Amino acid sequence: MRVGLGSDHRGRAQKDAAAAWLKAHGHEVVDFGTDSDGSCDYPDFAFPVAEGVGQGRLDRGVLVCATGVGMSIAANKVDRVRAALVANVETARMTRLHNDANVLVLAGDSTPPGDVPALVEAFLDTPHEGGRHERRLDKIRAYEAQHHKEGPDRP
Repeated sequence: MRVGLGSDHRGRAQKDAAAAWLKAHGHEVVDFGTDSDGSCDYPDFAFPVAEGVGQGRLDRGVLVCATGVGMSIAANKVDRVRAALVANVETARMTRLHNDANVLVLAGDSTPPGDVPALVEAFLDTPHEGGRHERRLDKIRAYEAQHHKEGPDRP
């Protein structure tokens, strides 16, 4: 699987933990940064990962910032992206099973790097269940198709 990674300075340790686990398990990693401990802006990393996922160049994405909220907000602005902030393995599993999330978001301030492998594994290994959940995702897709227009006039 081809997985895009991105973090700001407060999620770098978790991003690096995700990269190590992914590589050790045979996944291709596309790391959009940051590689610095200096202050930086989370949208600079959220958008390239989300665009790669939304446009099909990446199979999944993993994003990390201090709370995960900023990354979630930014990533979810991108068409065809369903970014989910998770704090435990069960939520990582359920967001795939029910919501077919394609971007995992973690909170760097409250997710120890040692917890990251189990979260990433649950997220990647859980298939989407479909069924009644697909009907709900179809409503989201229809909304995106009607309201999200590409181009400079898009708010």
